[in-house]
Amino acid sequence: MGHDRSFTISFTSDIHGYFSNLDYASGKEHASGLCNCAGLFARGENTLIIDGGDTLQGSPFTCFYQKSGHTKKYLPAQAMNAAGYQFITLGNHDFDFGIGQIEEYLTQLDARCLCANVKGIRGVEKTALVTMDNGLRVGLTGVTSHYVSLWEPPENLRGVTVSDAFEAAAEAYEDLIAAGADVTVCIYHGGFENDIDTGREIFHTDENQGWRICRELGFDVLLTGHQHLEIDGCDLFGTHICQPPDKAKGFLRLEVDVPDRESGDKARVVSRFVSAGEKRDEAVWNILASAEEQAARWLDRPVGHLDIPLLPEDSLSMALHGSLIANFFNQVQLEATGADLSVTSLANSVIGFATDVSIRDVVSNYIFSNTLKVIEVDRSVLAAALERCAEYFELDEQGNPCISSAFLHPVPQHYNYDYFSGIHAVFDLRRPAGKRVVSILCQGQELDASRKLTLCLNSYRSSGAGGYPLYTSCPVLSDSGREIVEIMMDYVGSHQRIIVDKTKWLTVLS
Repeated sequence: MGHDRSFTISFTSDIHGYFSNLDYASGKEHASGLCNCAGLFARGENTLIIDGGDTLQGSPFTCFYQKSGHTKKYLPAQAMNAAGYQFITLGNHDFDFGIGQIEEYLTQLDARCLCANVKGIRGVEKTALVTMDNGLRVGLTGVTSHYVSLWEPPENLRGVTVSDAFEAAAEAYEDLIAAGADVTVCIYHGGFENDIDTGREIFHTDENQGWRICRELGFDVLLTGHQHLEIDGCDLFGTHICQPPDKAKGFLRLEVDVPDRESGDKARVVSRFVSAGEKRDEAVWNILASAEEQAARWLDRPVGHLDIPLLPEDSLSMALHGSLIANFFNQVQLEATGADLSVTSLANSVIGFATDVSIRDVVSNYIFSNTLKVIEVDRSVLAAALERCAEYFELDEQGNPCISSAFLHPVPQHYNYDYFSGIHAVFDLRRPAGKRVVSILCQGQELDASRKLTLCLNSYRSSGAGGYPLYTSCPVLSDSGREIVEIMMDYVGSHQRIIVDKTKWLTVLS
């Protein structure tokens, strides 16, 4: 590629608090983390280092850091500064700790925050036009999934508006062209509603709008995130797209060559995935080291004891036969709320619990930043929710249950299969999807259609996310505002010797 009209981008997204190279489940070093990626970023003339959001939440370290009452230097910002970031956008999970935390982060961040569909946060800009050392004018904007308005409690968005991501991107694109950009880059904390290989629609909401942005707008480069896919790079409707994996397992390096404007040709882009590797960038690590040592001591404190170890099985086995890990989560939620019923989900990967439980065990198994709500439900709502769960399964050619491809592609979504406590349900997988729930027992009796029950669930699910829109019409009876992981830590610490619920709440016929 010609040096005179080319530049390089190093792009991360969805770091989720994995600034260091530690595997928090084991406490050992691991080939991942921002401090390993940072030493491999392209630097010098005609380079940009960019992040796509979901930076501040998602690791045991960020859980500790929020609880530690940090003062003065905001470590996530300092780590990003040491890594050399120049531009970022906001991810939906960056809102989880409130606007004050975002503004503290942005105040200490050297990088400029571009988020054209967010208004009301100090330090957020709509667009940027950067003249590179070679004279190339690079136009940049950023947008985040506007579903953040559905997922966050109102107090986390007070004074802030989040508008439609596509509409904001379209307006920003026109502004960049009018400003004379030679090449345009959109940083989108969102993914694709269509399969990028086949074009088949895979999501029926506008949570992800990457396909539409490429089809209807003219950006040269669309840097995406949110879905935790790994898209090394390809062209979609003339726009180069890519998406790095989460937790800083690596990053994407893009080489962009921009033809003369008179030619009318689009920019030529080549991108590739760069693994984080084994070597730490000492500048980033030195910022984190002391806090990581404190976090390790906090995480390893023993706080309680289970009567049996809670060991994970493969996702299909747990969904078919139940999971004591899920039972335990529901047990905590039921005591915290006094609700009749509870529902929870498991992360795509869980490590389980030994009998002696530390804080590390809790935060490593329940990784979601959700609060706990109680809603009023009846049989029709529960039946619809259970039918959605039953869609997780399909039968193979031999008639054996397997996981539906819709929960595996384009990314695994085991977290959208739910586990209930308080009702015994029966699925018959020989029946068509939507008609598989053949029994719902409550206290040994078939649940009457007119009976009202209280259900506790996480804030993400209560928003209708994951294919459960039925919950959005249910009356909300209480909203604790407390994160579920915090409730779990308190539960383990206060009970110390815990007898886990071993009830088998689901029967699956096939």
